[in-house]
Amino acid sequence: MTERIVVVGAALLSGGRLLAARRSAPPELAGRWELPGGKVEPGETPEHALVRELREELGVEAEPVERVPGEWPLTAPYVLRVWIARLLPGSGEPKPLEDHDELRWLAPDEVEDVAWLDHDVPAVKAALTAWGAGG
Repeated sequence: MTERIVVVGAALLSGGRLLAARRSAPPELAGRWELPGGKVEPGETPEHALVRELREELGVEAEPVERVPGEWPLTAPYVLRVWIARLLPGSGEPKPLEDHDELRWLAPDEVEDVAWLDHDVPAVKAALTAWGAGG
């Protein structure tokens, strides 16, 4: 059996809004929206991967607040796990540095206004549910 590879996603929340990132690559994903994040490297915890990925992809310092219950299958052997995260004070505004060409802060009633990657749809819904329950 192939070992699963964890991909972390950040439900990055600020001012009552969720950050969405539009993919610029690879071509088959370009133009679709996702939660920012990436693959957990060997020897790295998912939380450390989340912090590293947000630094690399968005140029910000953030911290995971809580894991969203559940996980979502991606193309095998990958699986998506999501954390609610927040920007650290003084981190600045996120910028699309790697694999994205646009970022948008979405209010809860705007979340369905973007074309999410299929596997991010249930993850985003779960994150909003967890966010509503906890914050």
